Amino acid sequence: MVREDRADGPHPRKVPLFDRPLSRQALAEVFADCVDYMERTVYLNGDRERTVTVCYLLGMARNERLSDYILRPLAQDPALSRAPEGELFSRLQYGALYNLAAIRRETLDDVVNDLILGSCALFFPGRLDALTLPVPTEEKRAVGEPDNEPALKGSRESFVESIRTNTAMVRRHLKAPQLKIREHIVGRQSRTLVDVLYLEGIADPDTVSQVEEKLDQMDIDGVETAGNLEEYLTDTARTPFPLMAYTQRPDRLCQGLLEGRAAVFADGIPLGWLVPGTMDQFFKTGQDRAYHWLTASALSLIRYLCALITLLVPGLYIALVTFHPEAIPPKLALSIVAAKQEVPFSTIFEVLIMLLAFEVIQEAGLRLPGPIGATVSILGGLVVGSAAVEARIVSPAVLIAVAIAGVAGYTMPSQDFGNALRLWRFLLAILASVGGLFGLALGCAALVYHLAQLESFGVPYLAPFTTGVGATRGHPSLFRLPLPAMKWRDGAVRTQNRRNQR
Repeated sequence: MVREDRADGPHPRKVPLFDRPLSRQALAEVFADCVDYMERTVYLNGDRERTVTVCYLLGMARNERLSDYILRPLAQDPALSRAPEGELFSRLQYGALYNLAAIRRETLDDVVNDLILGSCALFFPGRLDALTLPVPTEEKRAVGEPDNEPALKGSRESFVESIRTNTAMVRRHLKAPQLKIREHIVGRQSRTLVDVLYLEGIADPDTVSQVEEKLDQMDIDGVETAGNLEEYLTDTARTPFPLMAYTQRPDRLCQGLLEGRAAVFADGIPLGWLVPGTMDQFFKTGQDRAYHWLTASALSLIRYLCALITLLVPGLYIALVTFHPEAIPPKLALSIVAAKQEVPFSTIFEVLIMLLAFEVIQEAGLRLPGPIGATVSILGGLVVGSAAVEARIVSPAVLIAVAIAGVAGYTMPSQDFGNALRLWRFLLAILASVGGLFGLALGCAALVYHLAQLESFGVPYLAPFTTGVGATRGHPSLFRLPLPAMKWRDGAVRTQNRRNQR
């Protein structure tokens, strides 16, 4: 038997959580020392001989609904006071109270969970069961515009912290009855609602079952951040690259559902995830289907080119200047040598110190409040850039190379994918300082090998660039075809119905 007070023992799972009979006194003991736990005894139509006790959590239950739809009928309906003792419970459950749902509960665990979710519980003298009625508050942040994914030409609504508001927004965009929503509860203490959404007949059933199985296997205290789900649902421990794409926009999530992916929502987190995740997802934006196909294709190619620039430019500069100066055009080589004459540090030290300074300035700008962050970014750019060149700490060519690589990294639509590129940029720069172009090529080969090893719910990470022999291929990912010519679903390889239009 596992003891709960052992600090070095396994994390015990108690089922049931409260192993005692259901009663009002037991419920009060569970919420002892809780200032928000409330009880109210009501006389049925003023009859002191017939009472019912209403229990709820202040702030979780909406006071107006509780007063108008529950307490008012109990206190003023004369039919309730005249009802036989054995029929009173049934009358309240099946229509005497003005509420959409009334659930009979027989265990203490169910009543406790209902109260935490915003229900009230009715206890009757002499009975070993209770009636719970959902009267939750609707206090939530208003639906606004997405912060991380600006909507230049499209829907301007963004997901919020309420999971039911998010699923309702998806329902408004996808009115198909094939849209299925399954609910799971994750977290021993947080009891977080996590929903899995998919289109029946399009999504791969194996992918959906894998997601649900992993959710059921999560045995943690709470789900409070996005990383709690991402690191448990995917094997992110061996790679910095994201294996689940996330979005704040309902239209983009619905597009992923139409591609055959499954979506995941967590209550309290204002975004949705799409699985399986493939690399091409992290280069797409919500505007790709809104622009003309030539413009969208050009912008997509620019993003892939910028990914190569942010990865290779620092390492390429180190390799050419340190090991292969003959590959640099003569005039450019003379300019670099002239600017570097009074710099006392090696090229690798210059590049690494500027890359680190760039990261420090970026983190300072992100963590500080908006006006202060902008000021720090401008001040840091002036000091670290101009002052470092004038003080002969770094050469102008190094500053230009690092700035180009940094700005190119900002073109990535996914910040998580951009962060992974920043980590590999340091690694490629170090390999280039050791082996020149050979070390840089070896690092690029290692990166491709690493990406080729990754899978997300059984789908190769590099799909649809390479999906294996005999596998069905989708549309090209480097550019976008005209929408009437896109006859097949993009995205995951395994879908039940690949064709999306005639």
